[in-house]
Formats: sequence, structure tokens, C-alpha cells
Amino acid sequence: MVASTHWLASQAGMSVLERGGNAFDAAVAAGFVLQVVEPEMNGPGGEVPILGRSAGDEEPFVVCGQGTAPAGADIDTLRGLGLDLIPGNGQLPACVPGAFGAWMTLLQRHGTMRPGDVLRYAIEYAGGGFPIGLSAVNTIASVTPWFQAHWPSSARLWLRSGAPPAPGSRFVNAELAATYQRIVDEAHAASQDRDQQIDHALRSFYQGFVAEAIADQAGVEVMDISGRAHRGLLSYEDLAGWQAGIERPVMVDYHGYSVFKPGPWSQAPVFLQQLRLLEGYDLAAMDPCGPELIHTVVESAKLAFADREAFYGDPSFADVPLDELLSREYAAERRKQVTDAADAGDLRPGNPGGRAGRLPVLRPAPQLPAGRGIGEPTLGPVEGDTCHLDVVDRHGNAVSATPSGGWLHSSPAMPGLGFCLGTRAQMFWLEEGLPNSLAPGKRPRTTLTPSMAIRDDEVIAFGTPGGDQQDQWSLLWFLRHVHHGLNLQEAIDAPAWHTTHFTSSFYPRAAYPGRLHVEARVGGETARALQERGHDVVVEGDWSLGRMSAASYRADGTLRAAANPRGMQGYAVGR
Repeated sequence: MVASTHWLASQAGMSVLERGGNAFDAAVAAGFVLQVVEPEMNGPGGEVPILGRSAGDEEPFVVCGQGTAPAGADIDTLRGLGLDLIPGNGQLPACVPGAFGAWMTLLQRHGTMRPGDVLRYAIEYAGGGFPIGLSAVNTIASVTPWFQAHWPSSARLWLRSGAPPAPGSRFVNAELAATYQRIVDEAHAASQDRDQQIDHALRSFYQGFVAEAIADQAGVEVMDISGRAHRGLLSYEDLAGWQAGIERPVMVDYHGYSVFKPGPWSQAPVFLQQLRLLEGYDLAAMDPCGPELIHTVVESAKLAFADREAFYGDPSFADVPLDELLSREYAAERRKQVTDAADAGDLRPGNPGGRAGRLPVLRPAPQLPAGRGIGEPTLGPVEGDTCHLDVVDRHGNAVSATPSGGWLHSSPAMPGLGFCLGTRAQMFWLEEGLPNSLAPGKRPRTTLTPSMAIRDDEVIAFGTPGGDQQDQWSLLWFLRHVHHGLNLQEAIDAPAWHTTHFTSSFYPRAAYPGRLHVEARVGGETARALQERGHDVVVEGDWSLGRMSAASYRADGTLRAAANPRGMQGYAVGR
């Protein structure tokens, strides 16, 4: 089974399974296709956290495909440029591109195929063309004036005769196809051994022609959303010295499931904190779309995300009190702060282990050009986002991955490579002493957060794009599946909601205290009841929030998968 945010990626993954590959091979192939067919959602210059589980192993593993800040990126340097926040586009917010290294690491350690086997699908779609989606076209349209005025290399790559491509038209990215074909050719010429081919593919990207081109581009001044032109900080040495890491996941038990997430260099543990808070309520007795459940879940989210802001960061640099944050004793104390009235005030981090949390000093949001917001999930009037994929195979192997970054609107397209650098460093703070303060070689506290839940007879891989909303939408899905008996697809199809009460992870770092976004399908009576509790309710379209997908394996050999109908692009396939 393969489920993802784009039907071509799901089909590519399924093709790999039918050719005898395992779930890890399929995930790698699908991940590279997503870089081609959802360029407004992710790209080779981005990053990906991956949760994997090998058949028979009790515990999953994490592949950390989050690149680090450049060696030349420090607070004094950025402050010296007159900046209070790291811009949301351009070259300053680029970290080391981690996606390629993470996918190749997964392939080498757990897959069976060669680089050419898994990259062939991305090469064929990039070189031969694919039907470009409406989301990508709208994103290109929204930044066409910016491309034409400031980023001519992006205008050449993404515009056709000076205009965005038509939705559904065949779009070719010949430069990206050539980049990946050269990596495959160099690997094949270097060795016939599979592992050595993967090693050489990694060298081509991080120590070869790709790294050289990225370093050359960093030396060029380009305009960014700050209103000034800046050079990048990423160097050849930054790429050459980086590799994807393998880590143990973080876990809590919940109603018979062991739930696994990446560590606090992502926001992922906030999902687990919410579970700890919510296990004190009888959610099964509540209407799954009623005001009592929505209020309870949202108020718990506000507490967990306040802790995210105060305590989360790269644990290689910050002392994150994760054991205390995930303890039942701490959750019991925090739960006392949930009342019948909505919290519309300042963020309220807790005191895990007696430690006081510190929040960043928020300054007035920068004045952006009219109608223009850069970052994820918004870009002007058009939403950008992320991708997600889930794969299970007949052996019980499972993968959940959330690729993002390197969006077509992140930074100027690099001539000859066909892709852009990412902007993940915009998540750092330019304030000393915070867990997520900028430092050389440090991972930004990202929002990317794949999920996996395991019972004795079942493993479920699931997740969604959505920036700060990822661990809200995926939580709703999981609660409905566990407490209300909805199957994978029913839980995706049910009405969704989220809060924007806390500080956004993306430039310009806005927050909307007390605000609650709900799909209209929750009903007018529920919306009014929430308003009476003090929520600032924003009613969104019937099918507008979330892009969930999921896949599961049971010990009896049953495979299931489901994908999101919102946007009519997600796709689940299997046999």
C-alpha cells in the first residue's frame, strides 16, 4: 500500500513494490517523484524527517533529513545585517539540503534497490513532463512579478513565455532531470556494487557538482522579503561535512498503542504531549465533531504548543526536558489549566521538572509588500505547503515521511540544477539563550512530523502537510480512529479544525490568540457554541483543512491505506 499527497508519487511507489522492492525502496522512489510533481510543496533543496519500521522490530527508527545551519550563520552576523528575524525567502534562510541524503540513507540501510532504480521515475517525469497541478500554477502566478523583477533564473524555469503554465498542461523540468541523471550515471560508472553506488550518489550531491553549484549560487546577492539583497551563507564545506542521522524515536503509550515521533528538533513531541493531556478525558463519550470535544482538544493544544515555543530545539545544542514534558505527572498539572472558557491570552508554558520556560521576545511583524506573505503555509493569497507519504508492504515494513522545503518560491532557481534552496532557517530566533536560537551547525526546530502507531497486531503510518497545523490535524485523525471507531478513510474525511493561538514557526512569526479555524461541516450550532466559550471562530470551506494520508499493516496480512480528498490530488493505491 502507498498513500501520498500526489497520485503520481503513489503510483511510482506502487510500481516499485510490484517490481519486487520493499516499502523503503517504494518510499524513496515516491519521495523523489514528489520533488518533481509538487514543486510548490517540496524540492531537492529541502528536507525530510522519516519514520521507518522494519518487519519484526519492536521499535521504529528515525532518519533525520533536516539539514543544519551554515557554519557562517550566527546571531551577530544576521543582526549585523539589520535583521530582527531571518527572512522567509531568498538565500539567507538556507540550511544544508537534507532530503537527498535522508532518502539515500534510507535506501542504503533498509532498501534493496540501486539509485537508478528509485530515481528513474523522477527522471522520467521531470524530463518527459507531468501534468502540473492547480496548486503549483497558483503559486507560480502569485510570485510571477517577483520572479520577473528579482529572480530571473526562476522566471526562466517556471514561466512559459512570461506567464505561468496552464493547470494540467505538461510541464518539463529538463534541468532537474539532467541533475538526477548525472548523479545516477556517475554512480553507475563508479561501481557495480549497490552500496558503493549509493555512496557515490551521496558524494555527487554533497561533495561533487551539486555542492559546487550550490556554493557558487550562495555568493550571488539576491533580493528577499526583507526588501534588501543578501548573499547566502551556505558553503561547500557545509554540504561536504553533513550527513543524515539515524535516531531513536520518542514514544508514549496511548489506549493500547505505542505512538512514535521524531525528537524535539521537530515539533513532533507536541503530538505526544497532547495525547498525555487528553488521556485524562473520556473522549469516546464526546461527539467527535461537537463543541465539547473541539474545545477540549484545542485548549490542550494551546498548552502543548506553548511548551513547544519555550522548550523545543535541537537537543545537540539545547537541554530539552523531554522526559518531564511527556510525563503523566506533568500532564496532570497542566490539565488543571483547561477550563470551560477559551484561552485567548498570552502563551502559558509550564514548568517541567521545576524549570521555567522562556519565550522569545516578539517584535511587531515586519511590514510586507501588499498582499505578500512568504513562508509556509502561506504565500500571498495562495497556500503553499508540504508533502506526505506512507508505505506498508506485505512483510510488515512501514514508512511515514513528510518532505518539505526547497519550494519553487523559496529562493532563486539554481542555474543548471533545476531546483531551489530551502528556507528552514527562518524558524530560528535571532535572540540569545533560547532553545531554538540560531547557531552554526544547529538544526532549526522544524514543523515536519511523520507519525507511527503500533499495537500487537498492527502498525499504522500516518501524517499530513500543514506547517504548525500538522500535529493538530494528524491528532484529530488518530483520536477519531482510536476513540470513535472510524476507519482510515473515514477519519480523514471527517471535518477538521485547528488553532493559530500560538506563534507561527514561519516568517513573519504572527500569532492570533484565541483563534480557531473550523471546516464549515462542523455545523453552525457547533460554531456558535464555540464562540460562546470565547473562541474567535473562523469558518473555512467544507473541505479545506489538512492533507492527511495513512497506511496500515496487520499481522494477519491485511493492508489498508487512505488518502485525502481535499484538493483532489492525494491518492492511495495497493494490491
